[in-house]
Amino acid sequence: MHRRIIVPSALAASLLLAIPASAADFVPGAPGIGDPYYPASGNGGYDVSHYDLRLTYQPATDLLEGTATILATTKQNLSRFNLDLGLKVSEVRVNGKKARFTTSGEQELEITPAAPLEKNRSVSVVVRYAGKPSEVKIGGWTAWHRTPDGGVAAQEPDSAAWWFPSNDHPLDKATFDVSVSVPDGTQAISNGVLQSQSSRLGWTRYNWRSNKPQATYLATLAVGKFDITTDKTANGLPVLNAYSRDLGDNAGAARASIERTTEVAEWLEEVFGPYPFNALGGYVPNVTSGYALETQTRPFYSPRQFANGANVSVVVHELAHQWYGDSVSVDRWKDIWVNEGFARYSQWLWSEKEGEGTAQELADYVYSTRAADDPFWTVKPGDPGPDDQFHVAVYDRGALALQALRNEIGDEDFFAILKGWPTEFAYGNARVADFVKYAERISGKPLAGLFDTWLYQPVKPAAPTAAGTEAGGAAAPGRSAARSSAGADAPAALPGRAKPVQPRSWKKIAQTNTVHEHGARDAH
Repeated sequence: MHRRIIVPSALAASLLLAIPASAADFVPGAPGIGDPYYPASGNGGYDVSHYDLRLTYQPATDLLEGTATILATTKQNLSRFNLDLGLKVSEVRVNGKKARFTTSGEQELEITPAAPLEKNRSVSVVVRYAGKPSEVKIGGWTAWHRTPDGGVAAQEPDSAAWWFPSNDHPLDKATFDVSVSVPDGTQAISNGVLQSQSSRLGWTRYNWRSNKPQATYLATLAVGKFDITTDKTANGLPVLNAYSRDLGDNAGAARASIERTTEVAEWLEEVFGPYPFNALGGYVPNVTSGYALETQTRPFYSPRQFANGANVSVVVHELAHQWYGDSVSVDRWKDIWVNEGFARYSQWLWSEKEGEGTAQELADYVYSTRAADDPFWTVKPGDPGPDDQFHVAVYDRGALALQALRNEIGDEDFFAILKGWPTEFAYGNARVADFVKYAERISGKPLAGLFDTWLYQPVKPAAPTAAGTEAGGAAAPGRSAARSSAGADAPAALPGRAKPVQPRSWKKIAQTNTVHEHGARDAH
């Protein structure tokens, strides 16, 4: 008889081979993704690749019933994980098996699967839920608009939690299939391409697909009675615009603006490069809000944006976001300048193109209207803080920073940067610091000081005037023959010089300042 003697170290090794990872190796995913502005937003431990949403909505009662199938990959050994949702859940399954779940806070759905989930594994999560989105309040506010004939989900920085479970932060982008059943005679509008629709027993189901990565706040749903126009671009891209049938006096101006979407997008392709998504359009529901939002492929516009007549400038702003904000999204919400500074500057470039005031003239005018002691200059566009995330300074001072950059490096490098950046970071996320490094690489110039001055210092900088050139600088792509609202010798905003004349485009641009008034949470 032979006995095998196992020394302690060998025993330990054999146990490691025989026993799988212990329960101690599996820990809960974080209840937030790590954004200091919004600690509860998003979750840790996994990455979503696709959302499949199958919904039924009853406009008369605002009852939304849904089954969400979420495809994800674990990024750590998970004992449990969270999703963000404000509606009531009836069942959760993980990899086909029923999972335990509970809720905490105002939006945390805590899910404990039947077996722990190992790192780097594919996971499917099915959540059945229901509720009335208009009754959900998170942080004292709502992202759901009730309309006379339905409801709309469109809000920033959050809207998903009111209508589907998600990892609700721009860092975790995914593709979407959204299937919505509504009573006959009512339409359901969402992102991307309408794949099909069918009617049965008094209900019509609309199936939408957004096939490029999309942040959760950029997913939208609008249910109501709409007049819909469809078309295709020269490249075959489907265009769908939708207008509530009860817009009243704003209806004509809304259509006169949104129907120029294709024209604006074609011009923006000259500035920013190829359009990054599979569909184009916009929609105007009968809501009482005043803002617009860059919901991916199909921006949301409040009727009040058109209360003073057509305003193509707001269409320019929201379509510019398809490149700056949607394809390239913020890394953290403090990076909001990489969205809003560029969307505002695109309005200035449109003004150049239309001959209603050059970007330099607009910069001079904006600069001159803000005294040195104006609180406007204390907001730091590069990190404004959650209370000032949508302050007008993020937009206007953010655009001034771009004009200062243009003057520093010249038009050739400047427009190369505007077009190259959305390609470099396509369908991903980026920080302000990433843009600074990219601009330095393309221009070959040290630019950290310039960006620090315009984005981070709480004081009024020296005027962003092009040295040795007349106001206005060189022409942007697509700009019409040189003419401006203020004339070639419009005075720059320099000490001892006359105040610049207001460019003709200014009033229309200023009317779009409400694009940043995103409801009670963010109104300024």
